[in-house]
Amino acid sequence: MVEHITGMLALIGVLSLLCQWIGWKLRLPAILPLLLCGLLLGPGLDILNPDAIFGDLLFPIISLGVAVILFEGALTLNFKEIKDHGRMVTNLVTFGAFITWACIAPAAHWLLGFEWPMALLFGALVVVTGPTVIVPMLRTVRPKSNLASILRWEGIVIDPIGAILAVLVYEYIAVAAAADPTTHVLSALGITLLLGFGLGAIAGYLIGVALRTNVFPHYLKNTAVLTIMLGMFVGSNLIQEESGLLTVTVMGIWLANMRGVDIADILEFKETLTVLLISALFILLAARLNSTAMLDLGWGGIGVLMVVMLVARPLSIWISGIGTNLSRSDKWFLSWVAPRGIVAAAISSLFAIKLEAIGVNGASSIVPLVFLIIIGTVVIQSLTAGPWAKFLGVKADSSQGLLLFGASKFSRELAKVLTEKNVKVMLADNNWDNIRQARMANIPVYFGNPASEHADNFMDLSGIGRVLILSPYRQLNPLVSFHFQDYFGSEKVYGLNNAEGGSARHQLSESYLQRLCLFGESVSYARIASYMAKGAVIKVTNITENFTLEDFKSRYGETAMPLIYLTKDQKVKIVSGIEQDLPIGIELISLLPQEAQEQDVIQRNLKEVADREAKLLAEKGQAEKQQAEQNETQATDKKPSNSQQKPQE
Repeated sequence: MVEHITGMLALIGVLSLLCQWIGWKLRLPAILPLLLCGLLLGPGLDILNPDAIFGDLLFPIISLGVAVILFEGALTLNFKEIKDHGRMVTNLVTFGAFITWACIAPAAHWLLGFEWPMALLFGALVVVTGPTVIVPMLRTVRPKSNLASILRWEGIVIDPIGAILAVLVYEYIAVAAAADPTTHVLSALGITLLLGFGLGAIAGYLIGVALRTNVFPHYLKNTAVLTIMLGMFVGSNLIQEESGLLTVTVMGIWLANMRGVDIADILEFKETLTVLLISALFILLAARLNSTAMLDLGWGGIGVLMVVMLVARPLSIWISGIGTNLSRSDKWFLSWVAPRGIVAAAISSLFAIKLEAIGVNGASSIVPLVFLIIIGTVVIQSLTAGPWAKFLGVKADSSQGLLLFGASKFSRELAKVLTEKNVKVMLADNNWDNIRQARMANIPVYFGNPASEHADNFMDLSGIGRVLILSPYRQLNPLVSFHFQDYFGSEKVYGLNNAEGGSARHQLSESYLQRLCLFGESVSYARIASYMAKGAVIKVTNITENFTLEDFKSRYGETAMPLIYLTKDQKVKIVSGIEQDLPIGIELISLLPQEAQEQDVIQRNLKEVADREAKLLAEKGQAEKQQAEQNETQATDKKPSNSQQKPQE
């Protein structure tokens, strides 16, 4: 028996990884392969029976997993970022969430006969979209940057807000089922809310102070936060039953908005843990579904799905969009894209188990209905969002923007010049000092590893079409190259030739991964850094019929380094070092080392001398010509006219 359980746990882990990889490779939400895997192992082949394997441990496992998921989601809810991302996002996660809830709950009540408490709970559960399903869809569809930003941030922010709403509705149902019908319901719910908000805020504040004052050594911070969070979840439930989820959610939100607390490392750790938890939970939850549960919903279930997609979402978008600068096409596109994700599935399964245990009517129908909504929205919208965006004309143009990995002085100066030329640029680096200086120069930045899951969810790549790897991080460069070759294609990723020196393994990996050499085979990060340290500058030069590339080389010498050029129609072209000539009418952006600047000064001085001599010669010639004309005029004046000459008699 023990060997069987161990084998099943190992199988779940392997399949979780495989499903995540398939989703990444096919650019699909990972929820689809996870769902299919769970349905196949559970009701399909009857290989995986979570209730038989885990028994009484299943409920605690799901509870702790959902607590971690909600806490991680709450850590992303920064109120300042909501304001920074415009009125539409703010409206969607406030008015829009309420409108969605108000549309879906009556549909579940009238079409499926849900009692009002269960209908309200279902409506709260499917308010949540979530970045785990939005981001893969945006990669495939590539809508305009403003639409991609709205959808991404809606998914990030609505996650904890929807979770809080669902928790509050669940708390009411659970308390009402356990308490006397009137007075005790309100008092118990009041205690739950007071404890959840109060204990969560206190715990979040104390952890923030501990992190800010370095109470824990760096290597213990993640472990300490996770342990304290789980302890608060269990402790809150012991004081007041079913208050733990609210406590950890409030705790995460407080921590995310506390000044002077760096939670970047905690977020990265929690994301890694959450990926494993979500994957395993979703396989387990899908395996628990009855093979006919979704079919038993009948046309009522299809009707609710249609209300979710065709009524609730459009109403939410059009009302939230009042007073914004979104066009009608923008609103119609946003009205169609709102796939539901893993958070809704995990929370609904947990609540269903709890509500079934206390005998609430209709609890068993919540999970299959939520799964139906997830499958319907993800599959239908994944297949149709691209053609719909193309029909509406909201697909992004061929992206000319650049992501520069490495925010060194060279990258910052290059980004400034490109920004002045209206080219979208973003710098990514895990060196805070580099990022800080870039921010001071008003350059868009991402602090962290651009190949991480956090970057997938939070780094806005709308308008970005190519990646330039300009960092000194020899071990990280190949990983970033791998990541973005899959994202944009191998022809869109450029890297410096850093293969000289170092170990043979590093040489092999970098030479293999960076298939498009940046700025030429002889250009390395060390060479660029050396030039910048000696006072190199980045200059924009117009290449014309009167000043060709040969003239450029003649003026600045062989050390001048062409980098990028802009065509007449504002297309961005990367110099690879193999160009024999460049088109006429472009703007060439180049790096001029000190020698090139000195050569430029010499050439300018020589030209000034030559121009001065030519001017003097011209002035001398003009003066001589004027003198000759004056002498001729004087000679003509002195010569007597024919009328004055009389013959002598």
